[in-house]
Amino acid sequence: MPVVVFRIDRRSGVATYLQIVRQVEQALRMGALEEGDRLPTAAQVAATTKVNPNTTLKAYRELERAGLAEVRQGAGTFITRSLAQPGSGPDWPLRSALNEWMHQARAEGLGGAEVRELFRTSFEEAYGDGSG
Repeated sequence: MPVVVFRIDRRSGVATYLQIVRQVEQALRMGALEEGDRLPTAAQVAATTKVNPNTTLKAYRELERAGLAEVRQGAGTFITRSLAQPGSGPDWPLRSALNEWMHQARAEGLGGAEVRELFRTSFEEAYGDGSG
């Protein structure tokens, strides 16, 4: 079971390699990826997303430049540091619960669009117009 599964939105207007970079960064912030975790190979990403392996390699080089990943010849690409701050800040219990909910939603077969819509309607119910 891969630690991270990339979701590519070809209509987003965001370069594919940047979508991969941002998803890794988000997984690092949420604690879903940790130091030492191995990222999927370019071939694995290509098989699941139909993305050219060179695009994934470009994303991984960008992560390496940012000091977040390290390419080990013959072994793969590994996370070198986390962006999560476990147990710190007043939002950590909520962030942890939201992360758990997201994983549960995916496990139950909800797609990204469905999750966004659920989040949007719940947000509007709680915050009204979003200004408060």
